Amino acid sequence: MNWGKGKMSMNACELCGSEEGLTAYTVAPKDETITICSTCAASIEDPTSNEKHWNCLHDSMWSTEPAVQVMAFRLLTQLGAQDQLDMLYLEDDVRAWAEEGLANEKQEPTRDANGTILVEGDSVSIIKDLVVKGAGFTAKQGTTVKNIRMVPGDPTHIQGRVNGTMIFIISAFLKKL
Repeated sequence: MNWGKGKMSMNACELCGSEEGLTAYTVAPKDETITICSTCAASIEDPTSNEKHWNCLHDSMWSTEPAVQVMAFRLLTQLGAQDQLDMLYLEDDVRAWAEEGLANEKQEPTRDANGTILVEGDSVSIIKDLVVKGAGFTAKQGTTVKNIRMVPGDPTHIQGRVNGTMIFIISAFLKKL
Protein backbone atom coordinates (compact mmCIF):
# COMPACT_ATOMS: atom_id res chain seq x y z
CA MET A 1 0.00 0.00 0.00
CA ASN A 2 1.36 3.38 -0.99
CA TRP A 3 0.59 5.78 1.88
CA GLY A 4 0.30 9.44 0.96
CA LYS A 5 3.25 11.56 1.93
CA GLY A 6 1.90 15.00 2.96
CA LYS A 7 1.22 15.17 6.71
CA MET A 8 1.39 11.39 7.20
CA SER A 9 4.72 11.73 8.99
CA MET A 10 2.97 14.04 11.47
CA ASN A 11 0.11 11.54 11.94
CA ALA A 12 -2.61 13.93 10.83
CA CYS A 13 -5.47 13.88 8.34
CA GLU A 14 -4.19 15.17 5.01
CA LEU A 15 -7.49 16.99 4.37
CA CYS A 16 -8.34 18.66 7.69
CA GLY A 17 -5.30 18.14 9.96
CA SER A 18 -7.20 16.20 12.66
CA GLU A 19 -5.37 13.48 14.56
CA GLU A 20 -8.51 11.50 15.53
CA GLY A 21 -9.28 8.07 14.05
CA LEU A 22 -6.81 8.08 11.18
CA THR A 23 -7.24 5.64 8.30
CA ALA A 24 -5.98 5.16 4.76
CA TYR A 25 -8.30 6.20 1.92
CA THR A 26 -7.65 5.07 -1.66
CA VAL A 27 -8.02 7.82 -4.25
CA ALA A 28 -9.50 5.93 -7.20
CA PRO A 29 -8.91 5.05 -9.93
CA LYS A 30 -5.21 5.11 -9.07
CA ASP A 31 -3.97 2.97 -6.22
CA GLU A 32 -2.67 5.89 -4.16
CA THR A 33 -3.87 6.54 -0.65
CA ILE A 34 -4.09 9.51 1.65
CA THR A 35 -4.55 9.58 5.40
CA ILE A 36 -7.95 10.84 6.52
CA CYS A 37 -9.62 11.19 9.93
CA SER A 38 -12.88 9.58 11.01
CA THR A 39 -14.81 12.84 10.45
CA CYS A 40 -13.62 13.12 6.84
CA ALA A 41 -14.24 9.40 6.28
CA ALA A 42 -17.82 9.71 7.54
CA SER A 43 -18.79 12.34 4.97
CA ILE A 44 -16.33 11.93 2.09
CA GLU A 45 -18.86 10.03 -0.07
CA ASP A 46 -21.53 12.70 0.52
CA PRO A 47 -19.71 15.92 1.44
CA THR A 48 -22.95 17.93 1.48
CA SER A 49 -23.97 16.05 4.64
CA ASN A 50 -21.31 17.98 6.63
CA GLU A 51 -20.50 21.07 4.54
CA LYS A 52 -19.00 23.11 7.38
CA HIS A 53 -16.35 20.47 8.03
CA TRP A 54 -15.04 20.90 4.50
CA ASN A 55 -13.93 24.49 5.14
CA CYS A 56 -10.62 22.74 5.78
CA LEU A 57 -10.24 22.35 2.00
CA HIS A 58 -9.30 26.03 1.77
CA ASP A 59 -5.92 24.93 3.20
CA SER A 60 -5.52 21.37 1.93
CA MET A 61 -6.23 22.33 -1.68
CA TRP A 62 -2.73 23.85 -1.70
CA SER A 63 -1.05 20.53 -0.82
CA THR A 64 1.87 19.47 -3.00
CA GLU A 65 0.61 15.86 -2.96
CA PRO A 66 -1.35 15.00 -6.13
CA ALA A 67 -3.70 12.58 -4.30
CA VAL A 68 -4.65 15.31 -1.80
CA GLN A 69 -5.15 17.80 -4.64
CA VAL A 70 -7.41 15.29 -6.41
CA MET A 71 -9.57 14.81 -3.31
CA ALA A 72 -9.77 18.56 -2.70
CA PHE A 73 -10.87 19.09 -6.33
CA ARG A 74 -13.51 16.34 -6.15
CA LEU A 75 -14.90 17.51 -2.81
CA LEU A 76 -14.98 21.17 -3.85
CA THR A 77 -16.74 20.15 -7.07
CA GLN A 78 -19.38 18.16 -5.18
CA LEU A 79 -19.87 21.08 -2.80
CA GLY A 80 -20.24 23.53 -5.68
CA ALA A 81 -17.42 25.71 -4.31
CA GLN A 82 -16.66 27.40 -7.63
CA ASP A 83 -14.63 30.26 -6.08
CA GLN A 84 -12.10 27.78 -4.63
CA LEU A 85 -12.10 25.69 -7.81
CA ASP A 86 -11.26 28.81 -9.80
CA MET A 87 -8.18 29.33 -7.61
CA LEU A 88 -7.07 25.68 -7.67
CA TYR A 89 -4.36 24.91 -10.21
CA LEU A 90 -3.78 21.27 -11.14
CA GLU A 91 -1.27 19.82 -13.56
CA ASP A 92 -3.00 18.28 -16.60
CA ASP A 93 -2.43 14.67 -15.48
CA VAL A 94 -3.69 15.41 -11.93
CA ARG A 95 -6.80 17.17 -13.30
CA ALA A 96 -7.50 14.17 -15.59
CA TRP A 97 -7.21 11.84 -12.57
CA ALA A 98 -9.56 14.04 -10.53
CA GLU A 99 -12.14 14.29 -13.30
CA GLU A 100 -11.94 10.56 -14.07
CA GLY A 101 -12.89 9.79 -10.47
CA LEU A 102 -15.83 12.19 -10.63
CA ALA A 103 -17.05 10.58 -13.85
CA ASN A 104 -16.88 7.12 -12.25
CA GLU A 105 -18.88 8.31 -9.26
CA LYS A 106 -21.62 9.81 -11.42
CA GLN A 107 -22.00 6.81 -13.75
CA GLU A 108 -25.22 4.87 -13.39
CA PRO A 109 -24.75 1.39 -11.94
CA THR A 110 -24.95 -1.61 -14.26
CA ARG A 111 -28.16 -3.57 -13.60
CA ASP A 112 -29.35 -7.03 -14.63
CA ALA A 113 -32.79 -7.86 -16.08
CA ASN A 114 -34.31 -7.74 -12.57
CA GLY A 115 -32.78 -4.38 -11.70
CA THR A 116 -30.14 -5.89 -9.39
CA ILE A 117 -26.88 -3.92 -9.40
CA LEU A 118 -23.96 -5.82 -10.92
CA VAL A 119 -20.39 -5.28 -9.81
CA GLU A 120 -17.00 -6.36 -11.08
CA GLY A 121 -16.38 -10.06 -10.34
CA ASP A 122 -20.05 -11.13 -10.10
CA SER A 123 -21.35 -14.29 -11.71
CA VAL A 124 -24.41 -14.00 -13.95
CA SER A 125 -26.65 -16.27 -15.97
CA ILE A 126 -27.78 -15.54 -19.54
CA ILE A 127 -31.61 -15.45 -19.66
CA LYS A 128 -32.07 -15.68 -23.46
CA ASP A 129 -30.18 -17.30 -26.34
CA LEU A 130 -27.87 -14.62 -27.77
CA VAL A 131 -26.20 -14.75 -31.17
CA VAL A 132 -22.60 -13.59 -30.69
CA LYS A 133 -21.75 -11.47 -33.72
CA GLY A 134 -18.33 -12.17 -35.21
CA ALA A 135 -17.66 -15.19 -33.00
CA GLY A 136 -19.84 -17.69 -34.86
CA PHE A 137 -21.75 -19.14 -31.91
CA THR A 138 -24.84 -18.62 -29.81
CA ALA A 139 -24.58 -18.04 -26.07
CA LYS A 140 -27.29 -20.33 -24.76
CA GLN A 141 -29.88 -19.45 -22.13
CA GLY A 142 -28.73 -20.61 -18.70
CA THR A 143 -25.00 -20.22 -19.47
CA THR A 144 -23.11 -18.97 -16.42
CA VAL A 145 -20.65 -16.14 -16.94
CA LYS A 146 -18.22 -15.86 -14.02
CA ASN A 147 -16.01 -12.96 -12.95
CA ILE A 148 -17.67 -10.32 -15.13
CA ARG A 149 -16.03 -6.97 -15.88
CA MET A 150 -17.70 -3.60 -16.16
CA VAL A 151 -17.47 -1.62 -19.39
CA PRO A 152 -16.13 1.85 -18.52
CA GLY A 153 -18.61 4.55 -19.47
CA ASP A 154 -21.37 2.11 -20.48
CA PRO A 155 -23.68 0.83 -17.73
CA THR A 156 -25.74 -1.20 -20.24
CA HIS A 157 -22.99 -3.74 -21.04
CA ILE A 158 -20.63 -6.09 -19.24
CA GLN A 159 -17.67 -8.14 -20.44
CA GLY A 160 -17.47 -11.83 -19.77
CA ARG A 161 -16.03 -15.08 -21.08
CA VAL A 162 -18.43 -17.44 -22.88
CA ASN A 163 -17.15 -20.59 -24.63
CA GLY A 164 -13.60 -19.34 -24.00
CA THR A 165 -14.23 -16.06 -25.83
CA MET A 166 -14.35 -12.65 -24.14
CA ILE A 167 -17.55 -10.94 -25.31
CA PHE A 168 -19.69 -7.92 -24.51
CA ILE A 169 -23.17 -8.73 -23.26
CA ILE A 170 -26.12 -6.38 -22.80
CA SER A 171 -26.87 -6.45 -19.08
CA ALA A 172 -30.65 -6.61 -19.70
CA PHE A 173 -30.13 -10.24 -20.86
CA LEU A 174 -28.45 -11.29 -17.60
CA LYS A 175 -29.52 -12.39 -14.14
CA LYS A 176 -27.17 -12.12 -11.16
CA LEU A 177 -26.44 -15.44 -9.45
